[in-house]
Amino acid sequence: MKKGILPPLAVLAAVLAFCVWNSAAMSADSLRWRDQLQQAGILAREEKWSAVQKALQESYQDWSDHQTYLHIVTGHGTVDEAETMYRRCAAFAGAEESSEFQAELAGLREQLRLLAEMERFSVRNVL
Repeated sequence: MKKGILPPLAVLAAVLAFCVWNSAAMSADSLRWRDQLQQAGILAREEKWSAVQKALQESYQDWSDHQTYLHIVTGHGTVDEAETMYRRCAAFAGAEESSEFQAELAGLREQLRLLAEMERFSVRNVL
């Protein structure tokens, strides 16, 4: 009887380990993206628009490098909404629209926080 329980327990342990790792990875990625965007916001307040565009592009590239993984582990709607918000931020930065850029940037940072929260390993998310 003991022999038959080990494979399911091993699978369960592997799934649990992946969930914990995924939660930590998503939190770290989200924090990094939000920090990058915060830096872009600071540059926008200083009206350094070429630096804003560069910082935003670097953050977007970092984000894009994780797209496949994000689409596998989390909801497509949340990822797609963040993608759209990145594009709107880029448009506002290109037009040098400070107030619209800051508002969209705040929304994007919140969307990225939500993305990490959705993948956080917690009782609330498991149940």
